[in-house]
Amino acid sequence: MENVITLTADAWEAFLAGLYERDDRLDLRRDGETYARDEVVDAWVMSGHAEALRSADLDGDVWGTLEDIEEQAPDEEAAWAKIRAFYLERGCVLVQVQGYDEPEDWILTEALARRLGLIPA
Repeated sequence: MENVITLTADAWEAFLAGLYERDDRLDLRRDGETYARDEVVDAWVMSGHAEALRSADLDGDVWGTLEDIEEQAPDEEAAWAKIRAFYLERGCVLVQVQGYDEPEDWILTEALARRLGLIPA
């Protein structure tokens, strides 16, 4: 079964705002805790933790990722479909963000998605 999570653009932004990165570890912010400014998570920081992504604002390097998984495709849509299938077959989670002009898709490991509260623990 595919693990696909769909978020609105506002929910995605709220999700990112509820995270912090410290010592290369991404985690949920906790009430009452203090966080440094450099621990803020935006899409750029999140991209460093994703297995693969497709975004209008960030270079997810679809072609490089396709090469990494030793696949070929005639166009970017077919390439993304192969990348998506590759990672979902290995238990990863697809986060689709709706509400942007172009597709915004993020593939995360199941462990990371679980730790960040995207799927139940």
